[in-house]
Amino acid sequence: MSILDIPIARLDGSPSTLGEITGGRPALLVNVASKCGLTPQYTGLEQLHEQFAERGFTVVGLPCNQFMGQEPGTAEEIAEFCSATYGVTFPMTEKIEVNGDGAHPIYAELTTVPDQAGEAGDVQWNFEKFLIAADGSVVSRFRPAVTPVDEELVTAVERIVGT
Repeated sequence: MSILDIPIARLDGSPSTLGEITGGRPALLVNVASKCGLTPQYTGLEQLHEQFAERGFTVVGLPCNQFMGQEPGTAEEIAEFCSATYGVTFPMTEKIEVNGDGAHPIYAELTTVPDQAGEAGDVQWNFEKFLIAADGSVVSRFRPAVTPVDEELVTAVERIVGT
């Protein structure tokens, strides 16, 4: 089974799968949080989403409260914050866990993929990014410090969507 077939609810609670949420397009999956020092990355994520949407690409935010309780809000509060503060238009899922025994099955798969340094394993912090192809295969993994406008990340997106 592809990660695209794994059930996950949308932020509004409606049942879905990652494949339905991405629309079968290449995507950047990001565990997000509203009260983190990296939260301003929402600006770059929205910019990346808008820049490549017409070329069949989307960003998907997966809220996670696992790192120092930095995503404490309800689904409604998360949606309002992202929309009002950062103008987020990309799809968001229900709040999930990304590490440990309670890790969502999507992340159980994603964390087996190594980053640029060759290290797989747990998500280090909020805003870790996984670039997936339209078929759900993981193309690249970017640690939290890599911003959405980082040249290496943008180049990887350009490669997957075609220039």
